[in-house]
Amino acid sequence: MRKILRIDSPPAGHWVGDGFPVRSLLSHRAQGDSVSPFLLVDYAGPTDFPPAATPRGVGAHPHRGFETVTLVLDGEIAHRDSTGAGGVIGPGDVQWMTAGSGVLHEEMHTRSFTRSGGRFEVVQLWVNLPAAYKLTAPRYQTLLDDDIPRVDLPDNAGLVRVIAGDYGGHCGPAQTHTPINIWDVRLDAGATATLRLPESHSLVIAALDGALRINHAETVDVAELVVFDREGGEIVVSALRDTKFLLLGGQPIDEPVAQQGPFVMNTMEEVRQALADYRDGVFGVLPDVAG
Repeated sequence: MRKILRIDSPPAGHWVGDGFPVRSLLSHRAQGDSVSPFLLVDYAGPTDFPPAATPRGVGAHPHRGFETVTLVLDGEIAHRDSTGAGGVIGPGDVQWMTAGSGVLHEEMHTRSFTRSGGRFEVVQLWVNLPAAYKLTAPRYQTLLDDDIPRVDLPDNAGLVRVIAGDYGGHCGPAQTHTPINIWDVRLDAGATATLRLPESHSLVIAALDGALRINHAETVDVAELVVFDREGGEIVVSALRDTKFLLLGGQPIDEPVAQQGPFVMNTMEEVRQALADYRDGVFGVLPDVAG
């Protein structure tokens, strides 16, 4: 079995804009290259928002050099960006945005969700891009819940939604620049499952609800993050109560990481160029009408 390298407790929360009360379960600054190609896992909620007149969220902001992956568990998000792409995602849907050479975008609660209020729960990942793709053209993928395979775990232990990569011969719909597995896992109380990822790939579990026992030893609670060794094959997960977690695995990108705010490049010179390009309007402007 794979060795557990660290279990990180839930960090303090903070707001992103006025619509995303998040805890950053994973960050490159905290866990370093052991979690490559993943740069960030922000867990927003679950939070109950009251009805309002004006949509909450994050206004126009830039990105370059990586990808954002937004999974809605509850609530709705309206997205638009400077390429003209966008749309609405709701429970179970995923938005995969390749910022690449540069994009300006915003993420807001939808008008219907704003009017009604309700439970809001979202996870956003930042996935690094290799140097060869950092200036690739921006791209937007909408992965609807109905298009994401649901695969039953053996012995009726629960299920896996395959967002990216492969589980049990079922491939997720996300198109990725490097080999990545993103599994949305639900494990029933008292059940145990054995999960296998490719050798040499990074492996992380982000616990979102319930409680897990890992490899018959360590207990993991809500909003904790488990980082595993890259070697050793399988892991064994047991649910102490009904549990949901994200399993993130991927081929590490063995390149320097230079990050400042919304820009992730290989050198600080490239980061400074990204900032200059943003200020000069190279990233474009948002369309007049939101998606």
